[in-house]
Amino acid sequence: MKILITGATSGIGRQLALDYQAEGHQVWGVGRSADALETLVQRGITPLRVDLSERQAACACFSQLESLDLAILSAGTCEYIDMPDFNGDLFARVMRANVESMANSIEALLPALRKSSSAQLVGIGSSAAYLPLPRAEAYGSSKAAIAYLMKTLRITLKADNINVSLVCPGFVKTPLTDRNDFPMPFLIDVTEASRVIRKGIAKNQAEIHFPRRFTYMMKLMSLLPQKVWDTLAQRMIKT
Repeated sequence: MKILITGATSGIGRQLALDYQAEGHQVWGVGRSADALETLVQRGITPLRVDLSERQAACACFSQLESLDLAILSAGTCEYIDMPDFNGDLFARVMRANVESMANSIEALLPALRKSSSAQLVGIGSSAAYLPLPRAEAYGSSKAAIAYLMKTLRITLKADNINVSLVCPGFVKTPLTDRNDFPMPFLIDVTEASRVIRKGIAKNQAEIHFPRRFTYMMKLMSLLPQKVWDTLAQRMIKT
């Protein structure tokens, strides 16, 4: 397959790029760091250096692709808001990195995906979208937007024979989660995350969520009455 992966220089995206390349696929790895991309080149992955938050740059970069079978949109960041100081700049920065960059990528990649007879588009979201969580006003909002976007595209791109999947991980050990200052239950490594994601993509699952013992717990809690969840979540806030 011809596979393109954004956010390929770190975390889940990097592991997916390495694993797909090891399986013999043709892989393009997208990132901003020249040094990090060079490590992918050494593993046989074709590098594409571009800032995906710049729409015209993304379109120009991806226009060189004749066709694609699979695009995995993994680029993103995480920053937390510590109330009572709501930071609008931080919120905009996270939305731009996670949502706008994904939208730019989708626009730029659809022409190449439409040329494949069995194309797949995959967006990396988060189980944080299941519930409103303290400090995650920006990150959670961005992942909720991604969930809505990918679920809608699964409907609207069906006519183009493009299958769409949403990935909702729990806690995965990456450079981003290494910065977290709170407990991360059921933490898994990127090797396991990549295995589950690739298996779900192969089955064309609408939603790939893991680890199941964590994500099912989150889904169940999302069914609680709002007042009950508000009380529970408020206990998470550090005083």
